Amino acid sequence: MLAGFWEAVGGKLADRWAVVSVPALIFWLSGLAAWIYHRGGLHTLRSQAWLKGLTSVEQIAVIVIALIVVTVSGVVVERAATPVLRLLEGYWPQWIGPLRRRLTGWLASRADAEAPAWQEAYKGARGANPTAEDLAAYNRLERHRRRRPTAAGYFLPTPIGNILRAAERRPIDKYGLDTTVVWPHLWLLLPETTRSELRAARASLDAAVVAATWGILLCVFAPFTWLAVPIGLAVVIIAVTVVTPARAQVFGELIEAAYDLHRTALYQQLRWPLPANPEEEHAAGQELTAYLRRGSNKAIPTFTGSPA
Repeated sequence: MLAGFWEAVGGKLADRWAVVSVPALIFWLSGLAAWIYHRGGLHTLRSQAWLKGLTSVEQIAVIVIALIVVTVSGVVVERAATPVLRLLEGYWPQWIGPLRRRLTGWLASRADAEAPAWQEAYKGARGANPTAEDLAAYNRLERHRRRRPTAAGYFLPTPIGNILRAAERRPIDKYGLDTTVVWPHLWLLLPETTRSELRAARASLDAAVVAATWGILLCVFAPFTWLAVPIGLAVVIIAVTVVTPARAQVFGELIEAAYDLHRTALYQQLRWPLPANPEEEHAAGQELTAYLRRGSNKAIPTFTGSPA
């Protein structure tokens, strides 16, 4: 039994090491390649006399140190995924406030300008005989609409930020449930399969952010070869403009689906009366959010039975 346990632990550790260290290993190998190119080619390695003179123990020590450097750098960059994602969302320092406001206003004005086109496309797609062009136009504009908050005051200065902000706002708009207050409570009630899907989606989003971070760091090898800069910037541009927004969209949709399917578990566990219809649910969601935020000493509503 113990042998099986340690085998499972070892497998998980190996998987974890691979996730963290493989991007770091690629980064350091890229740096080594840049250095070799700078020094004139592969004969540079053969000319390193100190490598040939190392004993077996010293060679093992060099390998161990290299693995430690790779692993530590991988862990540091992975830990930086959350603050880097916050920057990509548009949560910038106060001194960048003017740029933030300008970009936010520009994105909000673009959304306002697109609203009449969406209304026309909606009418065409919902008409008696919609054409393929009507449906294509509606689907395209609807995708744009879901990637933005519903009100200009909630806009952020980046597309990634607006995708995630829109996902945060949808449970409030639909059910009156404020995600910043309710989510920690709902998370504890989610089935393990749902939480696994959410963890996987968040890990995928973080991986895209980590790739962008490694792309920026790749530019430090520019003194060895100028190719490091365009390659690093290409990685950053692809990660920030294509991969990260797509994965943020998937993560946001899973958050919304978690509220759609499991919000009643929160009512039941808190012994809060279940709303009877959508109109009641929005008001009940606001009351439940206020209860979780501040508590209450009111006599209403009356709790229902025991927790589910």
